[in-house]
Amino acid sequence: MTALILNLSPAIELTDDQFLQLCLNNRDLRLERTAEGELIIMPPTGWESGNRNSKLTQRLGNWTDADGTGLAFDSSTGYKLPNGANRSPDASWVSRKRLAALNPDPAKFLPIAPDFAVELRSANDSLQTVQQKMQEYIDNGVHLGWLIDPQNQQVEIYRPGQDVEVLQSPTSLSGEDVLPGFVLDLAQILN
Repeated sequence: MTALILNLSPAIELTDDQFLQLCLNNRDLRLERTAEGELIIMPPTGWESGNRNSKLTQRLGNWTDADGTGLAFDSSTGYKLPNGANRSPDASWVSRKRLAALNPDPAKFLPIAPDFAVELRSANDSLQTVQQKMQEYIDNGVHLGWLIDPQNQQVEIYRPGQDVEVLQSPTSLSGEDVLPGFVLDLAQILN
């Protein structure tokens, strides 16, 4: 099953509060909104993708707890990107300094792009769609992004102002200067 995209414009222009309320009223749905106002309804993933994403989030969370300089988030966390889109990466991280400066309402979507974002391509995801989403993250302020693609046994690394780096069958990934010291072992995630 693939994502369902509803073009609401110009008939319906949801405000940020209305979109949040729509999400709260439909907690069983995973909803995103594009910068153009299209509503994306994403189906649940299969068990294999769910397990991979659980391991990814767990490892990022464990590193975050030990490091203490930021907070890690799972795929249920919404971000309001500068371009107006509402997105929910599969895993993400934001520095505590940025959060403290922003002092966001914890009941609402974070009104920033994360410092770090990961998308784990599931069997139903179009590679091109996920690549466009990763580029959108970078264009909106993400400092490091990983697109993990088990189907092709590769990882695409996104950085601002640089070409996408494609790694074939890597065994691990480095958080570089965005997440210093974080190394993600891909044994149970990519394979």
